[in-house]
Amino acid sequence: MKDLSVIIVNYNVSYFLEQCLLSVRKAVQGLQAEVFVVDNNSVDGSVEMVRRRFPEVILLANKENLGFSKANNQAIRQAQGKYILLLNPDTVVEEDTFRKCIRFMEENPEAGALGVKMMDGAGKFLPESKRGLPTPWVAFSKVFGLAALFPTSSLFNRYHLGHLPADEVHIVDILAGAFMFIRAEALQKVGLLDEDFFMYGEDIDLSYRIKEGGYEVFYFPETRIIHYKGESTRKTSVNYVFMFYRAMMVFAEKHFSGSQARVYSFLIRLAIYLRAAIALVFRAVQQLLPIALDGLCLAIGVIIGEKVVPDPLSLDPSPMWATYFGVWLGTAFFSGAYDKPTRLYRLVRGMLWGSILLMAFSSIVAIVGETNKKHLFVAVVLGLVGMTIWRLLWHFQEYGHWRFGEPKAKRIAVVGSGKEVKRASHLLRQAGAQEPVAHLEPQHTTSDLQQIREVIDIFKINELIFCGKDLAVSQIIEWMVQIHDSALEFKILPENSTYIIGSSSKNARGDYYALHIEVNLLNPYHRRNKVVLNSLVSALLLILSPFLVWRIKEKRQFFKNCLGNLIGLYQWVGLKATATPDTRPAILSPVDKVSRSRISPAAARQMEVVYAKEYTPYADLQIIARNLSNLGRPAKPVKPFVPEAVQVKRHAL
Repeated sequence: MKDLSVIIVNYNVSYFLEQCLLSVRKAVQGLQAEVFVVDNNSVDGSVEMVRRRFPEVILLANKENLGFSKANNQAIRQAQGKYILLLNPDTVVEEDTFRKCIRFMEENPEAGALGVKMMDGAGKFLPESKRGLPTPWVAFSKVFGLAALFPTSSLFNRYHLGHLPADEVHIVDILAGAFMFIRAEALQKVGLLDEDFFMYGEDIDLSYRIKEGGYEVFYFPETRIIHYKGESTRKTSVNYVFMFYRAMMVFAEKHFSGSQARVYSFLIRLAIYLRAAIALVFRAVQQLLPIALDGLCLAIGVIIGEKVVPDPLSLDPSPMWATYFGVWLGTAFFSGAYDKPTRLYRLVRGMLWGSILLMAFSSIVAIVGETNKKHLFVAVVLGLVGMTIWRLLWHFQEYGHWRFGEPKAKRIAVVGSGKEVKRASHLLRQAGAQEPVAHLEPQHTTSDLQQIREVIDIFKINELIFCGKDLAVSQIIEWMVQIHDSALEFKILPENSTYIIGSSSKNARGDYYALHIEVNLLNPYHRRNKVVLNSLVSALLLILSPFLVWRIKEKRQFFKNCLGNLIGLYQWVGLKATATPDTRPAILSPVDKVSRSRISPAAARQMEVVYAKEYTPYADLQIIARNLSNLGRPAKPVKPFVPEAVQVKRHAL
């Protein structure tokens, strides 16, 4: 039997996984340990990276996303460790974390599982390191904000056990799934993770069952980990809200009964609709506020224009003004005026095109009515001035300077040896980021921290990069905690890695510097135009259907595809071999441009990568034109190609 089995479930976070495995490699030294990575069909090269950089890791590469519970259970069934650690890929462990956890478990035989003190990417304590059982009252307090209002209350904040000191060992109810250190004997007694939980809630269920099995669950703060979090967590996402609270309902139905279960179910359902409504309103406000501000600027321009031009248009509300504003703001939208990063030329281009369209149709009374072109000209010019002013003010408030379109200047310092500092500078140049303005080679003495603080103060540093090859994780975490400043971001350059990784808060996605590759298909401008193209092509196909339908094999499905594309449910050409759960179903794929026969998944993925990188609307039109007879295909992913030799082997099994 081994001392420890470490299990990491990964899905499309190869940059975090690499750093996590580097820290695990150091932490298992001196232990009889095995490390499993279960990959849930990632398309970002995670599997190849693990095979290349970590040959000692036991890799289980799934062909579909099985979810957190099933993927962990795959590895648990093969694990031979006395202790089993379920570890998230977006974590970094200290060098002595595993030894300290094993020692504690050995000294406390009643312990069935433990969790450790977790810090976010900015060095701030994560309250979910210790949690209470989500009873109806605890759930009510959290859902309705009482826990946030009274964070240290034993009555209102039992969800995060805010009344318990974060630096002391405690018996708790629930551990976070990011780091669950479990006695294998306890798992054998209470069972593996419940596979009814796809994502979220399985940690609560397992912790509860361990306690019900006669073991204690401990919060153990004598070692720390970094948990970047946020990479797969979008708390303003409606999808997140439904997945999380539905997981809570599964838990309630499983463990509560009678009136308690009914109360809990009611609270959870209420929470689902409340949080979903908040998420939708928040997203709508974020998206509509810039458009509303631009509309206000145009309205002010119209009012001023009415005062300064002869024979102005009437200011009475009318369909005419709705048309004007709709055309102006619509052309601005399709010109990319509301895409990030903000660019002033897109706004000017949109307003110009909108004005040209209005002037061109100004003589057609049925469309826009009687028009005073001078009034419209004054309105759009003054509107543009107002739009520019509010954007500049917002930009200054966000970034601290008036250089429109430029992000906040990064003032970067690197802590590490001369060789690693040069490597960090090279990676930053490749990523198109600013080069370091300062660097510090640590002497591994108590004066290092003071020197880092002096560098931050003298050079006005707002981003600090630690070189993982030269510094222990425990040292990095300690400095992050000691230096913690809301204006300062931390990143880590792992040993021999091409990524520089960090996160500014627990709710921010983990981010990283890497070689910048422009992918046209991810550009909001191209994505928006792709949606419009799908709808226009669908309308054209429906108009021409009496002539085209005889060439199409599945006629009924063809009309279904046209309607689905018209309303945005499908896409005519899209990704299949590299599709994610969020990808809209596609009728055709880039493979159809060059081949009508089935090809290997690897070749299909490569073609889709090229398509995404070099995407233009013309590429879609070419593929559609070459495959008119196949437009009746069902909108679903293609079946993966299996080489004949593998098929024979499967039949033999």
